Amino acid sequence: MGVKLAAASGGSIELVPTNTASNFTVTVPAKTGTMAMDGPAFSAYANAVQTVSVNTFTKIVFQVEDFDTASAFDNATNYRFLPTVAGYYQVNGLLWLNGTVTTNQGIVALFKNGSIIARLIDSNPSTTLSANGITGFGNSMLIYLNGSTDYIELYGYYNLGTATFSSVTASYTSRFSAAMVRGA
Repeated sequence: MGVKLAAASGGSIELVPTNTASNFTVTVPAKTGTMAMDGPAFSAYANAVQTVSVNTFTKIVFQVEDFDTASAFDNATNYRFLPTVAGYYQVNGLLWLNGTVTTNQGIVALFKNGSIIARLIDSNPSTTLSANGITGFGNSMLIYLNGSTDYIELYGYYNLGTATFSSVTASYTSRFSAAMVRGA
């Protein structure tokens, strides 16, 4: 049993099973503009140690791209995602930090156009890390980007401590990614 593809009126596509005795028809409405499956997407990770200072939101540097379908992620200068297609994007960030410190608040923050729009706070009221201790935080959000001037960046933050943290540099630790899920 197969499926044949036939053009239908109104610019839509109709899928019709080869067995005409059954009534299995799927109609997909016409869509103008860029469909989500054709939209920009990227995934990048940090591969160099970076200090995140106490009581300071620090932009995280992601130098290595796993992929960047539309060259919309700057992995050399600004370390931001600036897609050229308007739509709704699923944005994800993961930050693993190591060091020796006692803190009661760690944050991974998503910034849109230079301002914080989402943050995940460590729910542990007191995290004590020993030498080479590691802790991780993540953030994820669906965000509208206008396709011309809107951009997204990932920041890290700790509010107390006796030392600074350095991001862990393995490809599976500190990561940043986004993908278009729906056009505007």
